[in-house]
Amino acid sequence: MLALSVAGWSFAPIQEKPQSPKAAKIEWLTIEEAYARNQKEPRKFMIDVYTDWCGWCKVMDRETFTNPKVVEYVNQKYYAVKLDAEGKNPIKLGSHTFNYIAQGNRGYQELAALLMNGKMSFPTVVFMDETFVQNNELQVIQAVPGFHKAPDFHQIITFFGDNYHKKQTPWEKYKSEIYPKAFTR
Repeated sequence: MLALSVAGWSFAPIQEKPQSPKAAKIEWLTIEEAYARNQKEPRKFMIDVYTDWCGWCKVMDRETFTNPKVVEYVNQKYYAVKLDAEGKNPIKLGSHTFNYIAQGNRGYQELAALLMNGKMSFPTVVFMDETFVQNNELQVIQAVPGFHKAPDFHQIITFFGDNYHKKQTPWEKYKSEIYPKAFTR
């Protein structure tokens, strides 16, 4: 290490600050990428259906989808997908193509409407089973509309991710009894 001293001043090299590790992020995929991965390694899907103009979608991106516990759990249990509900590009999954449906000045992506059962509100997060399609039907577990803060959203993702919906566990019982024992220590 070289240090200089000139007229009573001491100049030492500036120490680089250690880089803090980058915050983990959700590994967002396109629906086509997730579908392809699911053919090799089945996993549930978490599909964030959004629009460019949706303010609450941006808040959820900034606050909920950056929470370390949410990020870790989603990356472990789901294929996370961003789906623009007004996206104009066709989406090809297997032998089916989903198209943009024009309606006046706006329109919608056919797949988004199917996943949300025609109830187009944003943000909506759609949870799908590992099978994705069975008997030509999309295997939607639940479409969950609205903004959710990270702690509430973590309850939702763990409920579906750990198959409590398949165990016929009532949501209120999960929130009040099971979740606190499993995830809050």
